[in-house]
Amino acid sequence: MKKAFSFLSSYKLPIMIAFSLMLVELLIELASPLIIARIIDFGIRMNSLSQITYWGIILLILASIAFAAGITNSFFSSRVSQGFGYDLRQATFTKVQNFSFKNFDRFPTSSLITRLTNDVTQLQNIVHRLLRVGSRAPLRIVGSISLALMVNWRLAIILLITIPVLSLFVAWIAHKGIILFRRVQRRLDRVNNVMRENLTAMRLIKVFLRSEHEEEKFSEESKSLRDLTMYTLRFMQMSGPAITVVMNVSVLFILWFGQIQISSGVVTVGEVVAIINYSALTMQSISMLTFILHSFTRAQASKSRINEILTAEIDLFDGDQTVQDDKPSIQPLISFINVSFAYPNQATNVLEQINLQVNKGDTIAVIGATGSGKSSLFQLIPRLYDPTEGEILLNNQPLQSLKLKSLREKIGYVPQESRLFSGTITENIKWGKRDASADEMIEAAKAAQIHETIMAQADHYQTIIGQRGVNFSGGQKQRISIARALVRKPEILLLDDSTSALDLQTERKILQAIKALSCTTFIITQKITTLLHADQIILLEDGKIAAQGDHESLLNKSPLYQQIYQSQSIKEANIDG
Repeated sequence: MKKAFSFLSSYKLPIMIAFSLMLVELLIELASPLIIARIIDFGIRMNSLSQITYWGIILLILASIAFAAGITNSFFSSRVSQGFGYDLRQATFTKVQNFSFKNFDRFPTSSLITRLTNDVTQLQNIVHRLLRVGSRAPLRIVGSISLALMVNWRLAIILLITIPVLSLFVAWIAHKGIILFRRVQRRLDRVNNVMRENLTAMRLIKVFLRSEHEEEKFSEESKSLRDLTMYTLRFMQMSGPAITVVMNVSVLFILWFGQIQISSGVVTVGEVVAIINYSALTMQSISMLTFILHSFTRAQASKSRINEILTAEIDLFDGDQTVQDDKPSIQPLISFINVSFAYPNQATNVLEQINLQVNKGDTIAVIGATGSGKSSLFQLIPRLYDPTEGEILLNNQPLQSLKLKSLREKIGYVPQESRLFSGTITENIKWGKRDASADEMIEAAKAAQIHETIMAQADHYQTIIGQRGVNFSGGQKQRISIARALVRKPEILLLDDSTSALDLQTERKILQAIKALSCTTFIITQKITTLLHADQIILLEDGKIAAQGDHESLLNKSPLYQQIYQSQSIKEANIDG
């Protein structure tokens, strides 16, 4: 994978044009002190109006050319930097889209948001500054000193002594700045994380009266970011006054020594003025270079963070086979063979030696206590994670040998937390199948028992869904999520406790509609009423299959299943009473 600044290779021609125009500006700037020296020595001192007019016109023409070159340079610099920023942001976002869940465990959401916004902007800005003024500053320093030496080496030697001292000072400032700005970006990640958690849990915060606590928490993180940023900026900006003092002292020495040289007749007044102008250009260039280094140190920290994403190794490799068309002779449809699984950076398995065979069209209900591994089992089927041991087969093909697109096209997935996207109801349902027709969408909504609710809305299927589905209840969001999965007519349907907010009657109708689709259905549930009609029930305990069979067989042979059944029967009796 390419690293951050390698995306500039697509802009070689505009970079060359911008650099050439910068050189035109630079040459005119360096030539101007020589022309001013000639105006002084051959025009003003000789009282020659013609010389003043001649060299004055040349100076104006060159200034006009420099102005035009600067404007055009800005155009190409902006074009390169904005295009580079767009390409880098797209590539980074695309890489994040290909991340496995293991990668997401490494990069928190708040950090990814900061990297895709603030860090990319920092790199975009440094590219523009380098093309506009950054590359000109060091060349102007070298050019100014070289021409000053040509004019009078005795005076220019003072500049030659000053520059290395300042260069070492600026290099030290830059080194320290990179370290400090990396810390600033990490603090910014923490502030973003607190904001994200707060905004997404606003209802919970208000209900539990935790606003004051959250304000204190945010204030603490924000203050930490403020203090570190202020310290960093103060440290970086102390270079400006230090450079100004050193350069002004060197100019005083030049004036003092120049007066002696003029009295001796070794140099002319124009040459001294030229040396002073080159000193001023050098001082401006060092100040400019310091400013660029401030930006560069921030960009270096951002570049490292972007490169971490671009070069992150994705452990979930795409296979090279497509899923074979299912044939009646191929049984079972899905097989778990000695499957064990542990989350990244965790030594303990959450699933242990799972052996399971599922036939086409079966309904598999998975039940177990919290933390027993139910959702982890589900995540292995669409390869959100790969098993750490064993293998899973689909139509006798190992999942890892299949193309992810081919596999996931056959799967409908409704997660435990219903997540709706901003847009209309139509856009949310068609999110499951982009080219779904209106009839297919309505059919899926009816199967999910949400069609009547949608038609009761003022704009029907064009109703706008608020952020995170704020204008819909939990049960309505679950049913829209189910419709989104059903619209693709999946061969395998995964329902991760996604009917928990539904009443028994609505849930029964949805399960009947799903049964009519003849898809293989996995459903995580805690409701005995849901288990009654399952072809196979998997009872998980501490990541292992504690019992397996239909409702009647488990009721006869599994003490744990009997306890679950009896506890729910007692609850129902109490409710009825």
